[in-house]
Amino acid sequence: MAKTKVQISKIDPVWTRIVSEAQAAVGDEPLLGGMVHACILHHEGFEDALAYRLAQKLASPEMSEQLIREIADEAYADDDSLADAARADLAAVYDRDPACHAYIQPLLYFKGFQAVQAHRVSHWLWKRGRRDLAYFIQMRVSELFSIDIHPNCRIGKGIFLDHAHSLVFGETAVIGDNVSILHDVTLGGTGKEEEDRHPKIGDGVLIGAGAKVLGNIQIGHCSRIAAGSVVLNEVPPCTTVAGVPAKVVGEAGCSQPSVSMNQLIGTRSTDS
Repeated sequence: MAKTKVQISKIDPVWTRIVSEAQAAVGDEPLLGGMVHACILHHEGFEDALAYRLAQKLASPEMSEQLIREIADEAYADDDSLADAARADLAAVYDRDPACHAYIQPLLYFKGFQAVQAHRVSHWLWKRGRRDLAYFIQMRVSELFSIDIHPNCRIGKGIFLDHAHSLVFGETAVIGDNVSILHDVTLGGTGKEEEDRHPKIGDGVLIGAGAKVLGNIQIGHCSRIAAGSVVLNEVPPCTTVAGVPAKVVGEAGCSQPSVSMNQLIGTRSTDS
């Protein structure tokens, strides 16, 4: 007797929720039906929809949508961690941004989420020696979103770029997991030195708007950097720094500053 091979479908609650929200969005606003179908409902899974959306955004007369789609498809097929990190990023935006009311919003509209996912593809290319293509994606992200992330910058998962404007992350910068960064933040160097020259951001860190973190320094896990600060020295874990130059002004206020998003110095969050 011939054996029957049973195919078990992958359970993806993130994608299930996105599809449900997309169907509801079409019912609520039929004028968006074409875009929502093209970006979400015509695809079989999250990776397909994400590759399509990135290709739409990054395409230019110099590089067609089809070619960028093929690059993204190849990246997602080769490395499952890229799409897994994107799912974590999506959940982070929904959980931490009070202006986000549905999973489909970052995928369709939020440039911070889209820029990070494009960077993940460019980093994948960089690690495989395809550096000209990686630079091309960096260029397009900078042109489109005003976010300049070097392809070699290492970024963890669960990343939230709030408002996501005028961001610069240098070549040897490292960003840990579950980090929240507001607009106008620089993770830069302090001169023309080469080699390892950019900040290392620990897990769970919250970086306020306009902060500049400069040099090969360690920002300890679950710390806070106040808006407008210039950080030139290492930051201990679970502390708050503020000022120009930044100095320790207290504890972080809670166990997960990047999740609570509490930026008021001298207050404690009820979130832990």
